[in-house]
Amino acid sequence: MVDPHEAEKAAAARAAVGRVQPGMRVALGTGTTAAHAVSALAARFPDGGGLTCVASSERTEALARELHVPIRALAAGDRFDLMIDGADEVDPSLSLTKGGGGALFREKYLARRSQQFLVIVDPSKLVEHLGSRSAIPVEVVPYARDSLLAELNGRGLPATVRPAADGKGTFRTDNGLEVLDVRPSGVLEDPGRLDAELHGFPGVVETGLFVGLANTVLIGRPDGSVEERRARGSR
Repeated sequence: MVDPHEAEKAAAARAAVGRVQPGMRVALGTGTTAAHAVSALAARFPDGGGLTCVASSERTEALARELHVPIRALAAGDRFDLMIDGADEVDPSLSLTKGGGGALFREKYLARRSQQFLVIVDPSKLVEHLGSRSAIPVEVVPYARDSLLAELNGRGLPATVRPAADGKGTFRTDNGLEVLDVRPSGVLEDPGRLDAELHGFPGVVETGLFVGLANTVLIGRPDGSVEERRARGSR
């Protein structure tokens, strides 16, 4: 039996890929929803379509190669027509929590270098306040991890070290860094302010708070339809 959430993600991914035109420069995100986008690209452009694609993780890059989607390493000066990625949470202003897959630094880096940032989700990812459904990932230098844990907990930002998938040691990003998962003790009213606060801690490399980056969110529905939400002032 098909998981309804996977069907919703696939519908949103197809809608996003429908906006990709031959010859475009495309940045690809990480996670199960982004994987649907890679599959949709392979189906829409079996000959590659003259696309130039760059992935935000080794996992996405490997999938793209397997499906014969044109993929290469990030090059100096790269800019992208659009980026397609999922999200762990989306609030009414289209601010996001991302990084459940551990690629938050690379995802945010590519999003900032993309003219359009298309976010594809199923309805379960819609929240009133970020941090209410998922923890907020923070990518950190391992050397500073214990100090950061103490400082964050002292500021009312309870955090835990993300363990490795096999339970042996800590999770490491493709950058060789660790991830702290932060769960704010209260309602997060201003994610932009928290993003700035977290960046003020020495040893923090990036946060999973994506504020003011998403242009469009595409929400797959159970019947295969897709709802579009656009950021204020976006084209």
